[in-house]
Amino acid sequence: MVSKGRVTIREVAERAGVSTATASRALSGNHPVPPATRARVLRAARDLDYVANAHARALVGGGRKMAAVVVRQVTSPFYAQVAEGVEAEAADRGWLCVVGATGGDAQREMEFVQLMREEGARLVILVGGVVEDEAYRERVAHYAHALDSSGARLVLCGRPAPGPEIPALVVEFDNEAGARAVTAHLLSAGHRRIVFLGGLPGNTALDARVAGYRAALADHGLPPEAAHVVDCGLGRAAGHRAMTELLKRTDEFTAVFAGDDMVAAGALRAIADAGRRVPDDISVVGYNDIPLAEDFNPPLTTVRTPAEELGRAAVRIALRDPEHAAGAHHLLGTHIVVRESVGAPPPGRAL
Repeated sequence: MVSKGRVTIREVAERAGVSTATASRALSGNHPVPPATRARVLRAARDLDYVANAHARALVGGGRKMAAVVVRQVTSPFYAQVAEGVEAEAADRGWLCVVGATGGDAQREMEFVQLMREEGARLVILVGGVVEDEAYRERVAHYAHALDSSGARLVLCGRPAPGPEIPALVVEFDNEAGARAVTAHLLSAGHRRIVFLGGLPGNTALDARVAGYRAALADHGLPPEAAHVVDCGLGRAAGHRAMTELLKRTDEFTAVFAGDDMVAAGALRAIADAGRRVPDDISVVGYNDIPLAEDFNPPLTTVRTPAEELGRAAVRIALRDPEHAAGAHHLLGTHIVVRESVGAPPPGRAL
């Protein structure tokens, strides 16, 4: 675990038994230093977890104006839009942007953050919902303090900070409000038996969407047992598989709230494969409003999340007031996009 104190070049020099100037030359690699001396300095730097301060390096021309964005997968339209926002805002400011994908592997994420710290990235932006357990809280606290000790900043997009004392900026959108609104849209159309397809217990983003779904049902006077959550996770394949299985088991529902638009895509395919029609037999809504949502068959009613703006805001807010960004929390809004995938329940099936 990296301590909160910032390790200095003087401490590295003392550990290696050389002057501060020699340590600086050895670490920069721009000046001739005996190999044995360089090895001793590098070993001391590793032992002390020393990384040159990003802002100090920039002052002497050695730093990079670089932002790194870390996502679960680059093939996800949502993650791609967030990364595009980071890249666009960085480019507007003359910065470079590096994108890394972890596949949901915590160890890979940690290695990428450390690499970006060593390479002098000034911003490291982690994107997407997570399971907020003790391991996550410890990991993010470690990232935040390690980056802070090298003069860099951690930004969390759509995921929580472990606590207000952690030097990290949080930028997210209101998952619960968006879910509540789109569920209310289905209820206003007359639906009372609505399935939430795409739960993933412990995932912060999906838990908030389930909470919004349940809250909307309660707002309309439905009992807690009216909620039906199918925990299948996200992605088109997961949505198709879960919807296919659900249709085989029961037809006691008239509408589906998919956890995201790719789950909705899978659900739409499964409904069509079963000989059902959307919205005549079953209404479907999604979440995120990915670019392809309006080209689904039928065009999908969904919640528009400001994915690109989320990425832009992460860079803009972090750079606007870096001294006060740590511990700050910024919440962006969502809204419903109404298309053609919602209709009234079939006659006799509303209740």
